[in-house]
Amino acid sequence: MDFPSALRERRTRRRISQLDLALRAGTTQRHVSFLESGRSEPGRAMVVRLAESLELPLRERNSLLLAAGYAPAYPQTSLKAPELAPVREALDRILAAHAPCPAVVVDRYGGLVAVNDHFALLTEGADPELVGPGANAYRLALHPRGLAPRIGNFPAWARHVVEALRAEVSRNPDERLRELLAELEGYVPEVAPEEAHLGFAVPLELSVPDGPGLRLMTTVTTFATAVDVTVAELKLEAFLPVDRATAEYLAAAAAGRAAAGVTRT
Repeated sequence: MDFPSALRERRTRRRISQLDLALRAGTTQRHVSFLESGRSEPGRAMVVRLAESLELPLRERNSLLLAAGYAPAYPQTSLKAPELAPVREALDRILAAHAPCPAVVVDRYGGLVAVNDHFALLTEGADPELVGPGANAYRLALHPRGLAPRIGNFPAWARHVVEALRAEVSRNPDERLRELLAELEGYVPEVAPEEAHLGFAVPLELSVPDGPGLRLMTTVTTFATAVDVTVAELKLEAFLPVDRATAEYLAAAAAGRAAAGVTRT
């Protein structure tokens, strides 16, 4: 896709007018119009300003730069690279700090990057193929051989997971993410939106063999100031207790694991 088409497609996808984009980028509507028609060619700095003004992910900003004939501005470093050692150390500290709550780090496609010791509580009974190397957190959560059989409110909770992913695909199209979404949609039954009040969040209601069941809400943390594509796309998702009974169960389970010397592998 050439630059005029790429700019126009990203602007219209975000439902931003040429005037709004011009104001955000510190230029004129006339100049934006000329860029989208191919009558003007942008400088590198202008492409970066336009990408920032459109709030594009770093991966998309690089694509826009390439479409304009410029080299990417944002590196994409392997998480195993020495220069990202501080990131790995930070992730380990953050994961450990969420104890006794389960927490995971995933990449853009839901691939499991790291987990804390307490994540095993969620995956008990899941097919090992869905938990092992290369596992996908979204697939693990919704697959019939994953967490799905243990989720008491599966239709409602799964719908929110799929809708969030669908919104991401709509905002930042990606063929691999679109294929994953199509797979996940096949696992989720069609249900009408609940009319009853849902409270402040849709909980994950998860059964456990030795208790009444857990009620968990999720939070997502990202590296807000990242300038590396890999780091910017990482998400840390924590599963926090909604009620006292769940909090007490998580604390007791963590104490039991510590007494038994059980840690993640």
